[in-house]
Amino acid sequence: MGVAVHRLQAEDRAAVTEPVRKLDVRVGSSTDALAPVSVAQRSLAAGAWQWAALVSIALAAIAADQLTKHIVTSTLALDEGTHVLGPLWIHHVQNSGIAFGLFASATAVVIVLTGGAVIWMLIYFARSGARHPVLPVALGLVIGGSLSNLLDRVRLGHVTDFIDLRWWPAFNLADSFIVIGVGLLLAALVAAEREPRRRRDVRDAAARP
Repeated sequence: MGVAVHRLQAEDRAAVTEPVRKLDVRVGSSTDALAPVSVAQRSLAAGAWQWAALVSIALAAIAADQLTKHIVTSTLALDEGTHVLGPLWIHHVQNSGIAFGLFASATAVVIVLTGGAVIWMLIYFARSGARHPVLPVALGLVIGGSLSNLLDRVRLGHVTDFIDLRWWPAFNLADSFIVIGVGLLLAALVAAEREPRRRRDVRDAAARP
């Protein structure tokens, strides 16, 4: 009996003197409120300045494209052209398809596809506009070029193409803006994917003895 009481007292003293574990509890850090979060995630949603940059670039692209088309249609008759330099000609042609003459005579389909693409880009930008600084420029060029050509298709049933290199189908500024914007967008997405890997490599290298 004495041994049992002594054992209980010893266990009780050990329990009392045992250090108390401290839990790093952060409200809202996880679903169970117990697992701490070591790295805070930054919101990628587009902010006010990203939207302002996107709208400004898109409007500038639309204005430049519409102005050049107006100049061409006012000075050159349909199918008329003038030589500028080397392989570059200004040749007034009409295109009912998309860029570079693709999907000609399918105006309704092109309008639907273009409208859907613009809506998708706006949704993507609203969610990820702050992901990379070049995104407002890239998507602004793509959206501006797409809307400018879409405006012509809705009003006229075709777009005016005039940049003729002889070895490539004629195109306009809107087509150029779309191609440049897509190129910038792809470069930004690749850079955004490589950045976390680079950070992990630097962190792993610093952790090595």
